[in-house]
Amino acid sequence: MLSPALGPSRSETRSDWVRLRTLILLRWVAIVGQIVAITVAHRVYGLDLPLELCYLVVATSILANLTAHFTFPVNKRLSEFEALLTLMFDIAQLALLLYLTGGLTNPFALLILVPVTISASILQLRSTLFLGLVAIGLITLLAFFHVPLRLAGGEVLAVPPLIEFGTWMGLVIGIVFLGIYSRRVALEIRSMSDALLATQMALAREQKLTDLGGVVAAAAHELGTPLATIKLVSAEMVEELADRPDLREDAELIRSQADRCRDILRSMGRAGKDDLLLRSAPLAAVVREAAEPHAARGKTLQFTVAATGETDEARQPELLRAPEIIHGLRNLVQNAVDFARANVWVDAEWTDSEIVVRISDDGEGFPPQVLGRIGDPYMRVRRSSQDAAQRPGYEGMGLGLFIAKTLLERSGASLRFSNGADPFLTEAERPPRSGAVVEVSWPRALVSPEPADALGQNRPHPQS
Repeated sequence: MLSPALGPSRSETRSDWVRLRTLILLRWVAIVGQIVAITVAHRVYGLDLPLELCYLVVATSILANLTAHFTFPVNKRLSEFEALLTLMFDIAQLALLLYLTGGLTNPFALLILVPVTISASILQLRSTLFLGLVAIGLITLLAFFHVPLRLAGGEVLAVPPLIEFGTWMGLVIGIVFLGIYSRRVALEIRSMSDALLATQMALAREQKLTDLGGVVAAAAHELGTPLATIKLVSAEMVEELADRPDLREDAELIRSQADRCRDILRSMGRAGKDDLLLRSAPLAAVVREAAEPHAARGKTLQFTVAATGETDEARQPELLRAPEIIHGLRNLVQNAVDFARANVWVDAEWTDSEIVVRISDDGEGFPPQVLGRIGDPYMRVRRSSQDAAQRPGYEGMGLGLFIAKTLLERSGASLRFSNGADPFLTEAERPPRSGAVVEVSWPRALVSPEPADALGQNRPHPQS
């Protein structure tokens, strides 16, 4: 299910994505192909076909297309039931045409796979199963009941029973295989599309918060002088109106409201400033900023910042405060806090060429069977009762890790997911950091500006 802000579940709205005009266009292509095949079979190969009935069946498709074209608007979106009826009509029309032209001995019988494939791509599972069963039932009837193909002289074009049975079996297997294959691919595309939409929304939200911090910082800077003037004048008025209690009370109210405006701007400014000075910050500051919303959730967050390997730089490097980095690390810390028993470790390390942030916890770790699939969107994992009690609102969709992975990789990072200990160890044998471990590493040149460039170039004031 999607969040309430995004509307109903994907399964309830997916069929509405298909326009009626798309199916009408596909049907026109089928109509042209049917007319050409009937005409060529009769005139070129001399087959004795019931032309009047064949063209009458094709005419029903033409009439249905014209009716839909002139009755419904161009942007008409089909509901689940409407799409099912449309595809059912196509299957029935094709089956009737095959009945008049040799049944399964007609090589064009394979076209019955098309409506089932379309259904698997756009409809719900129960509609696809129903349509697939109807298609299998119709080709089974066509194997026993059909008008045989005859040459102009009256000879019947007979097909050996074994070949006819093989054709039937091939069509059944094709319906099942193409239905499963098409549905699987469609679900993968839908999941990725929805997950990318959620990622874009998360990034847009983080960007808006960053922009808001810049606006607040600018407002605090611009309003600082007039508020200070108001406070100074009101303080002088309070002293001068010592013998006028009624006016002195008004002056004190003005001073208190000026102090209140100052406090509000100061508290709002803590959300962050998007000026050149805070476009980057020390590595420890950025990591703590990302983890701050989850620092008071009952788990202990332990931070370590240190240089590793051979590096001549003891001072920790600057790290860009990009929304992708902040939100991605925040999602990883949230996941660790959710599953940790008591402790979460956030280690930041750097060398001359690389910056690494490692997040680990003392929980159960990633399930071994899904460790290789972490980062895929909508990856369902069956939860135990203990997990459900630990995270009652968690759906196990894997979307949070997907968002974090996508955002961090967008910033140039590489992620590695692992467990801190063998899941088969006993409680006494497990080390403290026995849970999940997520390691995020960036090439230092991508996310760490040089000290000389950290503040950027001086820019003239607009009023100068």
